[in-house]
Amino acid sequence: MDNIRSSTMFNATFVRPAAFYISGFSNMSHVKYFYVFLCFVYIMTVIGNVFLLVVICLVKSLHTPKFMIVCHLAFTDLCGSTALIPKVLDTFLFERRYIVYEACLSYMFFVMFFTSVQSWTLVTMAFDRFIAICFPLRYHSIVTKTSVALMLLFVWLFFLSEIAFMVGLVDRLSFCGSIDVQSFYCDHGPLFRLACNDRSLNFIVVVIVVVSINLIPLVLIAVTYFCISVALSRIASGEERLRALKTCTAHLILVALFFLPFMGTNISVLISSIHPNARIMNSTLTHTIPALLNPIVYSLKTEEVMNAIRQLCKRNRLMNKVRKK
Repeated sequence: MDNIRSSTMFNATFVRPAAFYISGFSNMSHVKYFYVFLCFVYIMTVIGNVFLLVVICLVKSLHTPKFMIVCHLAFTDLCGSTALIPKVLDTFLFERRYIVYEACLSYMFFVMFFTSVQSWTLVTMAFDRFIAICFPLRYHSIVTKTSVALMLLFVWLFFLSEIAFMVGLVDRLSFCGSIDVQSFYCDHGPLFRLACNDRSLNFIVVVIVVVSINLIPLVLIAVTYFCISVALSRIASGEERLRALKTCTAHLILVALFFLPFMGTNISVLISSIHPNARIMNSTLTHTIPALLNPIVYSLKTEEVMNAIRQLCKRNRLMNKVRKK
């Protein structure tokens, strides 16, 4: 391990370590129970999201643009959790805290990329609700499978480019001092602060990425719901207003689950000196809990999904009766 720590690569004027050391929690007793909890979270995340994907695939009534977006969110939740949690468990439960330089950058890329895609999938959901409530007569001509597929494709291509550029800029940094990353994974913020040369360009790009992942989506969703509330205020019937609002409940819960912890973590880091253990705990739960709860929220709070689950259960019972006969 000492060889890994001391080994460095000199490329022109840049000094790169052979590996980084992921420090994780410091002086925290019984921390392994937290990683066991994360293991449980990952298993339930996989089960929940795969279940939702299977229900949407099997029930033809859910083959709509709206549920294309839900399906996409479940898929990115699954990918994001798989990119993060198994490696976290491997790092800390099996004490494999050294991670090769190139592997660290790949790890960083995939975690950041799927977080970005999750964020903008929620924006796409908000757009779907906006058109459904504000322009109900034009909904089926605007929100089509093609238009949704194009929006999601644009999100993938845009963030592939943006996150790849941000991670690629790490290559122009020199790490001539500590290689201890004060986080639970190859987190960009703690890692790029270890550099001993000019990192101003990296900082500018980080700000742009944070704004594009957190601030812009949140503003767009807020504007969308302001327009929805204005449209709902013009509906005379209170019952119709409530019915329209119910279609937004699941999405609003998902938005709160995703953005509030992220904003809370970022704001607390900026305005106060938060303890590293508290920041890591906060950040870990922020990255993992929304993906666990999203399929539960969508299954319990969306009438179409509940009806689809009942339909599948009824079909399964009928097939069992036929087999017995």
